[in-house]
Amino acid sequence: MPEQTASATKQFTITRIFDAPRDVIWRAWTDPGEAAAWWHPAGVVTPRESVELDVRPGGRYRYTMIAPDGSEYPTAGVYREVVEPERLVFTWGNPDDDDDLAPLITVTLAALGERTEMTFHLVGIAGAPGDDNVYDGWASAFDVLDERLASADGA
Repeated sequence: MPEQTASATKQFTITRIFDAPRDVIWRAWTDPGEAAAWWHPAGVVTPRESVELDVRPGGRYRYTMIAPDGSEYPTAGVYREVVEPERLVFTWGNPDDDDDLAPLITVTLAALGERTEMTFHLVGIAGAPGDDNVYDGWASAFDVLDERLASADGA
């Protein structure tokens, strides 16, 4: 039976369509100023000075989310694959986690004219809508990005 558990890897996928061209969404993932604006659930902040991105295979990134109660959530990882402007693969966890054991995120961006379909796939953590945890946290962050894009449009 162990073979079957290997296929039951903890993972989840979120697919979103953003009203922005693919290069804008790519920049949201790869520009430190943009990332600071939305790499957190609603109500949480990511100070710009906490964001460091070395977007290349083997490059590291780090950022710190700060909750309203002042709790800090430092996060870091390593980029495994960078294919501009369509694919990012990176580890995601605490700064002192073993990169080989950390959850792995794959972000795929498909151009739909002036819109972009983003497929976000995380392997290593189970998630589902309503979990009030990792799935809901990322879904909320994507809502924050959506709001940012909408307000940039109206500017």
